[in-house]
Amino acid sequence: MKSLFSRGLVYGLVILFGLLAAMPNVLPPKAKEALPNWYVDNTLTLGLDLRGGSHLLMDVDTKALLLNENQQLTEQLRSNLREAKILYRLPTFDMDGVKIAPRKPSQLEAMKTAIKPLLKTSNGDSYKLEEQNGQLRLTLTDSHRQFLVEDALDRSLEVLRRRLDESGLVDPSITRQGEAGILVQLPGVEDPQQIRQLLGTTAKLSFQWAADADSASQTGIVQLKERSSARLYTLEQRVALDGKHLTDAQMAYSQDTRMPVVTFELDNDGARQFGDMTQKNIGRVLAVVLDGEVITAPVIRSVIGGGRGEISGSFTAIEAQELGLLLRAGALPAPLTVVEERTVGPDLGSDAIAMGVSTGLLGAALVIAFMLGAYGRWGAIACVSLAINMSLVFGLLSLLGATLTLPGIAGLILTLGMAVDANILINERIREETRKGHSAGKALKLGFDRAYSTILDSNITTLIAVSLLFMFGSGPVRGFAVTIGIGLVTSMFTAISVTRLLMDVSTRNYGRRPLPLSGFKLLDSLSSSPINVMRGRYIGLVLSALLSVASIGLFFKPGLHYGIDFQGGTLIEMQAPNTPLDILRQAFTDEGLNQVAIQETGEQGRFLARLSIAADSSMDASQQTDMLRQAVQKVAPDAQFLKAEMVGPKVSGSFSDATILAILLAGSGMLLFLWYRFEFHFALAATLTIALDLTKTIGFFVLSGVEFNLTAVAALLALIGYSINDKVVVFDRIRENLRQTPDKPLLEVLNHSITSTLTRTVFTSVTTFFALLPMGIAGGAAVESFALPMLFGIVIGTSSSVFIASPILYFLGQRRARQGKAQLRATEEEIQKQLAAMP
Repeated sequence: MKSLFSRGLVYGLVILFGLLAAMPNVLPPKAKEALPNWYVDNTLTLGLDLRGGSHLLMDVDTKALLLNENQQLTEQLRSNLREAKILYRLPTFDMDGVKIAPRKPSQLEAMKTAIKPLLKTSNGDSYKLEEQNGQLRLTLTDSHRQFLVEDALDRSLEVLRRRLDESGLVDPSITRQGEAGILVQLPGVEDPQQIRQLLGTTAKLSFQWAADADSASQTGIVQLKERSSARLYTLEQRVALDGKHLTDAQMAYSQDTRMPVVTFELDNDGARQFGDMTQKNIGRVLAVVLDGEVITAPVIRSVIGGGRGEISGSFTAIEAQELGLLLRAGALPAPLTVVEERTVGPDLGSDAIAMGVSTGLLGAALVIAFMLGAYGRWGAIACVSLAINMSLVFGLLSLLGATLTLPGIAGLILTLGMAVDANILINERIREETRKGHSAGKALKLGFDRAYSTILDSNITTLIAVSLLFMFGSGPVRGFAVTIGIGLVTSMFTAISVTRLLMDVSTRNYGRRPLPLSGFKLLDSLSSSPINVMRGRYIGLVLSALLSVASIGLFFKPGLHYGIDFQGGTLIEMQAPNTPLDILRQAFTDEGLNQVAIQETGEQGRFLARLSIAADSSMDASQQTDMLRQAVQKVAPDAQFLKAEMVGPKVSGSFSDATILAILLAGSGMLLFLWYRFEFHFALAATLTIALDLTKTIGFFVLSGVEFNLTAVAALLALIGYSINDKVVVFDRIRENLRQTPDKPLLEVLNHSITSTLTRTVFTSVTTFFALLPMGIAGGAAVESFALPMLFGIVIGTSSSVFIASPILYFLGQRRARQGKAQLRATEEEIQKQLAAMP
């Protein structure tokens, strides 16, 4: 009793903590006002696919970054060599380094001496100095190259934050992603075109003199186009004053023309430099250059002191205001390019929430009804544990500050179905012990003890797949992985701890009496006597192999229906009432977008337009997205854009590589773990069976026409985890029976093991199937790439656990026996007995 009380107290405190953590998500506004902010702010954040908004993934242009670094080094080289009075030939530079040579070969060593101080930084050598055919080659070191990229990312994050802060957007999020990526999330932004332009503009400002005969020979020249016309300016390549000296920039109106201009102020050092250079160059043209374009190029008539000036350039008021914002926020160290863009309208987001809640509740109702029907009172205990488990999942997600996305909702529903697996396993073990005549207390203890290692093994294998999904997935898919991972951990806690406590309390008055049995009589009768499943081993393996070979053939032709995640391109879902399909198609043709595939989906007036990235197109994917929107708005001004997605070729290529790598690593990780926990032929049998399951699922994608996208990858990896979970349960029973009856023929052991776990296999599959069924039927296109393959995979995975995995294990076991090896490695206890029996 004391043990029950202490366990109940500890578990109760854990559950209470979890419930309190989840509570702020459901509290009404009035109740939140009476509670401290640190508590009520502890809630789940809805992802952009649920509340609407845009997400932009931007990459730092490392080529431009390195080119600029080498250009700056070139300017420093010139300055140092002039001071050292060393004559040199005009240097050249590219993204890898700089080449420079003296006019007199005898000065080569002196040039080296003058250059070397420029190549030292606090982090070591920044450049490697080499002599090649009478000239010097300065090449960026790997460490300095990496430092430049890291520094550029850090500075870019700060500049983007300042720009978004001044733009007035609500709750923007900016985070690093990958090696050279920045992820920007913008809640409530339905058309990110203006924000994309604001964030992608480098805003690198410089003042450069117009070139004359002397400067052209000394510093080199560059030709730049004027922003408002096609006029070209020939300027000195050397920057006279850098924009980093700006301290403020504001939109104003010119006193002379009353046109919008941008006034600027320089810091003390910049003001001094500006005054000196204008004093020495009266009568020369000074160009104001922004991102490689000449904004204005006035002739200097007098000294400009005080560090104040203005930039005029035929601006509108909005353009001048935006330019002022860019200059105040500072220049990006390198250009940023949008490689992925996804936008969801608020209406589509609210529909997704409604769909997730309704299908989730219906799935939960089906699972609860099944558990009550199958196990009665013990099913009710499992349902209580299930409710506690879901509360703990929400509590932990809230504590972690997680973002709930549509794939995350799918993960919660899958967790709902998988969470009862441990309860079913425990219940079936207890029923087995009860059939042997054990009392309630003993049946309970033996059932939990024998189920524990199986639960642990099966959940660890699933966690391997989930962890890889987190490592290689993008934002929403990572949310799915986090949800599944947390759900697996909490379900183990509730099944092993909470369920046992409730069962102990429920059976404490039984004494030596056995527990009452409940369940389906047909399955009980099947489980009571071994079924000769292995009799069909040849038919099962041949049929499975034929289906897998056919699926591989379908993969190559006609192939998968790839989404833009893997193909790259633009996808727009829109609502254009009273606009015929032919009118929209003609609008795209008129804009030169002949490759757009458009179709009407669902209700009337709802369309889906898809445009792949053309290899010969001069436009990037962002420009294509804007053109698609503009073409629709010309013929349907009242059109609503429910969803827009753009994926560049670089991102789509990385998704393909990451998907293949994740699946290979998942298979390898499970192979190694099962090899450690069982034997190599067990691990190999499970891995080969998973490969057969995956190929059939790929065939399902081809035949059903379901789009293969990142959500589909999540389904495949979840399926690997689910399927291996099922096989571990069967293999664990085979291992147990091999230890108990080592002299029994392997074929009989396999038949007995499959039969004794058949009820658990069927029940677990049914509950997971029921949990996902409502989403598969009513979820729509948003989740069909996950729900439908999972439903198919559950059927395939369950059947392969019975008819494929064990036959493969049998043939591998026979081969092992012919080699004179035991089916299992000896336990510590068996080794001690063998040693004791030795003379």
